[in-house]
Order: sequence, then structure tokens, then C-alpha cells
Amino acid sequence: MPLFEVAVIQKPTKKDAEDGTLEKLVFGPTTVIAKDSQSAIFAAGAKLDPSVDLGRTEVLVRPF
Repeated sequence: MPLFEVAVIQKPTKKDAEDGTLEKLVFGPTTVIAKDSQSAIFAAGAKLDPSVDLGRTEVLVRPF
């Protein structure tokens, strides 16, 4: 199975963005062994802290 690098960032709220707040790294970057990029995303999502607002997150994945 291929190796992927996965990171999860959280985008600021509209108000925070107006104040100059940037994205925040909430997970990774970490390496994941998975059959494809979608499986790597699911593996990373399973390791996320439940308090993370999924509506403002972006998952970045790339083959290693």
C-alpha cells in the first residue's frame, strides 16, 4: 500500500479572518499507509480531537 502525508487545518471564522487570524494546524502533518487518498483522509479523520469544528476544517493529503 502507498504512503501518504496528511495534515488538517482549521480555517478562521469570518470575524477572526477580518481581524487577521490565519489558518491553524490541528493535526499533522503525519504519514499514513492507505490504499488511496480517500482512505488516508478517513484514517486522519479518525484521529481528530472531537472538539474540532469540522465545518471549518480542510484536509490536505499528498502521496509521499
